[in-house]
This record gives sequence, C-alpha cells and structure tokens, in this order.
Amino acid sequence: MEAHQVSKTEFKAKALEFFRQVEASGESVVVTDHGRPTLELRPYRNLERDPLDVLRGSVVRYDGPTDPIEVDWDAAQ
Repeated sequence: MEAHQVSKTEFKAKALEFFRQVEASGESVVVTDHGRPTLELRPYRNLERDPLDVLRGSVVRYDGPTDPIEVDWDAAQ
C-alpha cells in the first residue's frame, strides 16, 4: 500500500481534509517539498508494550549464567 503524496502547498490549503482522510482510511499521506518526501501523516497507533515481551525470544541459549564474564575492555587500558 503506497501512501498518497501531496505538496506542502496543497497540504497547507487542505490540512483538515487530509486529517479526516487519514482517520477514515487508515492510509498515510506523505507531504513533499519540491518533490522530496519531508513529512508523513499517519494514524496514531499505541505501541506501549511490556519490555519483557519485546525481549522475549532474543536470547536463545546462554550456558553458565553464573560464570564470571571475561571481557578485554579497551577502557581499562
């Protein structure tokens, strides 16, 4: 799904219309400046997640979790 693109001038003149369009359709609108994308107007999505859910599955296996860690730190030199 490609976002609809509008120039800054058109967006300025019809901002409220674009807000309503994004709310109704759920599709993004990209505002351009001289043909280059500069802003994206998109529906708000609440991304609050439990930090443990974000990390879940990121550590596949860890042998010896109580063993000392031996690291050669550059800052210690």
